Amino acid sequence: MLGLLVLVSLSPIYIAKIDGIIEPMAADYSVRCINVAENEDSPLIIELDTPGGLDEAMREIVKAELNASVPVIVYVTPSGARAASAGVFITLASNIAAMTPGTNIGAAHPVGIGQQKVDEEMVEKVVNDAVAYIRSIAEKRERNADWAEKAVRQSVSVTEREALGLGIIDLIADSREELISLIDGMEVELPGRKETIKTEGREVVEIPQTLRERFFSKLANPNLAYIFLILGIYGLILEFSRPGTFIPGVVGAICLLLAFFAFRILPINYAGLGLIVLSAIFFVLEVLTPTYGPLAIGGVVSLVLGSMMLIRSEAAFFQISVPLIITTAVLIGGFFVFALGMAFRTMRRKPTTGDKGIIGQVGRVKIRIEGEGVVSVLGELWNAESDEIIEEGEKVEVIGVEGLVLKVKKKEH
Repeated sequence: MLGLLVLVSLSPIYIAKIDGIIEPMAADYSVRCINVAENEDSPLIIELDTPGGLDEAMREIVKAELNASVPVIVYVTPSGARAASAGVFITLASNIAAMTPGTNIGAAHPVGIGQQKVDEEMVEKVVNDAVAYIRSIAEKRERNADWAEKAVRQSVSVTEREALGLGIIDLIADSREELISLIDGMEVELPGRKETIKTEGREVVEIPQTLRERFFSKLANPNLAYIFLILGIYGLILEFSRPGTFIPGVVGAICLLLAFFAFRILPINYAGLGLIVLSAIFFVLEVLTPTYGPLAIGGVVSLVLGSMMLIRSEAAFFQISVPLIITTAVLIGGFFVFALGMAFRTMRRKPTTGDKGIIGQVGRVKIRIEGEGVVSVLGELWNAESDEIIEEGEKVEVIGVEGLVLKVKKKEH
């Protein structure tokens, strides 16, 4: 009698990577990874490095973690990484929280992202709401709720070893491989049941971001959104100034649409946006009606002020880079100053075409002038008039034009 050998293929351990601001695309990616792991009944490790992000996106990730039917492990890595602000909530909500040496966690005080400046009473309400939320997460995962509250109220931050000692995290692991080894056999509580994690013999599979997720995640970068805005505005200006070229207009329109999409994610101050548009108007007016300075200076000032005001947030990771703002102002201001200089020099330059362009030119008499005659100027024959008699072959200077007749005088040697 032959026995049957049954090979059981274990599902893989999935890896998700969140590196950057917690925004809607990061939330979509995280939730998708949790769904993939649930479909395969596999553990999911989220490798995290974030300065924080949007409250709504953070809550979406936390909700998915707390309700996941598979173990979710958050691993703050690599060395030098951090789980700040929204990252604290995400780490505390995991079934197993781990950090690598040289990382830190904390500073979860709300910074009023996307809100106008509010009074003290409203600030207190926002803080109290965040405290209640983070305490509920910490208590559910049996972590240090008192420290979690301090992270919100006092913006405290701790190293990985302090976090382990305070009961904020469960493990310190030097590498992904060590983490996978350490979690083998650990028991976690899932909705309605407990499960022991088995990692031995399992393949490790990274879940990459889709092209859409990567692209739109980059748009949440305020510096990139700002560049798209500037390119969009000045692309359209160039198209309107030289109709029919199409390329600047098409590129400008696409850049503006991408900028406006990013502004749906970012906390935009529309007064700042208005100043940037006003700066473009000043620059255009300066070129069309040169005032030789005031409008161009106003354009530079409006551009810098508008750029500084554009993002309405106290969070450092949502601020536009000051060097980028200065570089943009210098490049745009320099371009328009150059354009104005060219226009000014053109206005002062002696005409070289048309009726005025021929005045001052030197020619030679072809038919003797006695009242009237014919001269050659710039390779062309002209009827000419003069108050003096000028013999054939002599040089003359053009002193005026009346219709198709040149007024000339004898050229003095």
